[in-house]
Amino acid sequence: MKKNTEKGMLITFCGLDGCGKTTMIQRTQQWLKDVGQDLFITKQPTDFVRQSNIFRTYMDQPDHEAYDYRSLSLLAASDRVQHCNKVILPQLKMGKMVLSDRYYYSCLANLRARGYMSDRWIYEVAQSVIKPDLAFFIDVPVETAIGRVRSREEEKNRYIDVGLQYRLREEYLNIAKENYGHVLSSVESEDVLFEKIKQTITHFQEAKNDHRIQSD
Repeated sequence: MKKNTEKGMLITFCGLDGCGKTTMIQRTQQWLKDVGQDLFITKQPTDFVRQSNIFRTYMDQPDHEAYDYRSLSLLAASDRVQHCNKVILPQLKMGKMVLSDRYYYSCLANLRARGYMSDRWIYEVAQSVIKPDLAFFIDVPVETAIGRVRSREEEKNRYIDVGLQYRLREEYLNIAKENYGHVLSSVESEDVLFEKIKQTITHFQEAKNDHRIQSD
C-alpha cells in the first residue's frame, strides 16, 4: 500500500463480526473528540456495496450459487479504491484523523479464507490505497463472536458460516503479523482493551510529532 504522507492519520479496525470493533471505535471517537482531535469516521465497504444483492446474498443466505465470490471481492476492491482516494485522502490532506470500520485487510482476509490463495490482483489493488498509520485487529474466539451477534435482536436468526469464521480469524491474525498490525484480545475487559488503544494512538502521535519537529 501507499505510505500516508499527509498531515492526518489513518487508523483502521478489523475483526470478526461480534469482536467488539464497533464499541472500540465509538469509545475511541468520543475520547479523541474530548481531547479536541479533528475526526472523520467512515467504514468499508461503503453502503454502495453493502446494499447490493451480491453482498446481501453472501451475508444473509447459505446458498451462493448465483454468484462467484471473486466478483463480490472485485466489487468491494473497486469500492475501496474509490473510497480511499476520493473520500479518505481529502480528509487526511486536511489534517484530520480518520477512523475506518474495516479496511483493505478485511477484503484480503475474506478472499483468502474462502480459498482464493493464488489470486494476485488483490495485492496489485493494494498499491492504489493508503496504508494505515495504525491497524488494530480485534481478536476474539469464534464462539464468543457468534454469541454476541446472536444476542442482537435484529441478527438473532442471521445466517452465519461458522467454518468460515474460524478461517477468517486465522487470516486476520496472519495479515496482522505480515503488516505489523496491533492485535488486541476482546476477551479482556472493555476498559483494558480501550486503554491499550489509547496508549498505542498516543505513542504514535508523540513519535510522529517528534519526527516532524526534527525534520523542521
